[in-house]
Amino acid sequence: MMFSMDTEHSRAAEEFVSRFLDGVSLPSGDDGPCPYLPDQTACSEGFIVSETMDGAVHLALLDRGFRRSGPVFYRPTCPSCRQCVSLRVPTGTFRRTRSQRRVWHKNADVRVEIGQAAVTDEKHELFVRYLESQHDGTMSGARQAFEGFLYHSPVPGAEVCYYVGNRLVGVSLVDVLPEALSSVYMFFDLEEGARSLGTFSVLWEIEHCRSRGVAYYYLGFYVRDAKTMAYKARFGPAEVLTLGGRWVPLAEAQAD
Repeated sequence: MMFSMDTEHSRAAEEFVSRFLDGVSLPSGDDGPCPYLPDQTACSEGFIVSETMDGAVHLALLDRGFRRSGPVFYRPTCPSCRQCVSLRVPTGTFRRTRSQRRVWHKNADVRVEIGQAAVTDEKHELFVRYLESQHDGTMSGARQAFEGFLYHSPVPGAEVCYYVGNRLVGVSLVDVLPEALSSVYMFFDLEEGARSLGTFSVLWEIEHCRSRGVAYYYLGFYVRDAKTMAYKARFGPAEVLTLGGRWVPLAEAQAD
């Protein structure tokens, strides 16, 4: 798993992404009702990657507000709302809250394995149970959709598996970037709700980054007024990406 990147490589990736975005008109349009906020319509622009993408290029895209879903890279362009902002955690300054410390200790018996992503029947079955417990009906549990969404990736990645004894209770997919990890998706056994496995997975992955000198953990979009997304602010002190393309402390952005 490679996290480092030289300055020349980083600069070349930044220049490539700048030329690409300046030179194309990305497809955009309405994506339907907003999944986070009521009475809002989601709009985005994006593109599909059919070949392998360099990690430095992926990082440059994240730093311009893009996210990845399978082979699709997209970013919000909603004209009436700017609540979806990219959020990352500087791992060196992260501090667990009191409740997060309780979650960490509560999961002291959880065994964690990180390695190459690989589809298994056990993981698919856990994913299906997770979707059924969510009851929102917006995602398909079909095997093909599962593999396309989480396991067909054009960028370097890894899979973090969480076990209680020999029983798989959670799976997290992450993208491996120069100096960073980017969280893609996490699903878990909701019968283990008392463990707060979603929170524990973020804590473990931040600690994994910190122990290896990896500077940032990208947590995707933060939406202040959406219950399902606002939790990300609790992993701090965090930074958010401004419309001008600067990373600033979340507390500073909220004070404006």
